[in-house]
Amino acid sequence: MNSRATVLYQNEHHLCLSFSDLVKGEGIQSNQFLIIDNDRAALIDPGGDLTFAPLTVEINKVASMGNLEYIFASHQDPDIIASLPKWLMKSSATVITSKLWSRFLPHLVPGYMTGQAGLNMDERVVGIPDKGDIFTLGESNIIIIPAHFLHSVGNFHFYDVQSNILFSGDLGASIVEEGESYEAVKDFDSHIAKMEGFHRRYMTSNRACRLWAREIKKLKPGKIVPQHGPYFEGEQVDAFLSWISNLECGVDLIDEQFYKPRTVKLLDNLDQAV
Repeated sequence: MNSRATVLYQNEHHLCLSFSDLVKGEGIQSNQFLIIDNDRAALIDPGGDLTFAPLTVEINKVASMGNLEYIFASHQDPDIIASLPKWLMKSSATVITSKLWSRFLPHLVPGYMTGQAGLNMDERVVGIPDKGDIFTLGESNIIIIPAHFLHSVGNFHFYDVQSNILFSGDLGASIVEEGESYEAVKDFDSHIAKMEGFHRRYMTSNRACRLWAREIKKLKPGKIVPQHGPYFEGEQVDAFLSWISNLECGVDLIDEQFYKPRTVKLLDNLDQAV
């Protein structure tokens, strides 16, 4: 297996892979995920144009593009699904995302694809209601878990039943330097510094974090695997759920000063000068 691929779970019929360090240039590094069950495949958060070519190379090492059944997009960000047009052309996969974003994804697709090429976006992109859903992959299931406002207003996480892995999008994400390990977090306390700033700004509120964590604890996932940085497993899962449950973030942190742009002061100075 190429060093860019990390095996998260494997048995005779089921495989979960994480792909890392595929971005070359100035783009933010992100993880992409592939689940294969009995030769049927699902891709989670495939990324943008920067990842498409190297990701397809990696996928072709372990699966046929013709067996790619689903592409799951946790939300609408460019590093999640901006490569949509290429996946629609190169595969017959159905794209699964929040119903809030399924109407916007066609904006990513060139007009010629829906014109002369005859691509039917209503057939290829499926919008999921807020409560989530369950999809069968091979002989296993992927449960779509609501994670709204963490950080997108329409946001889902994906729970692979066979492997007991929760793919958590931007929740649990961390910023790592080039060459750092994408393996499991070993020391949670020291890892907080790589997560805290991002989560305080990008997550909406402690209430959203707390309610999400309460539901995830019921699943008892063996791993929580975010879209950026290393993942959590074993006791680190509990440590992360406890930390995020108590994190003040987003609207918890803002006051009236937050909405006073510097331009107001600049305009006042300009008026005084006139």
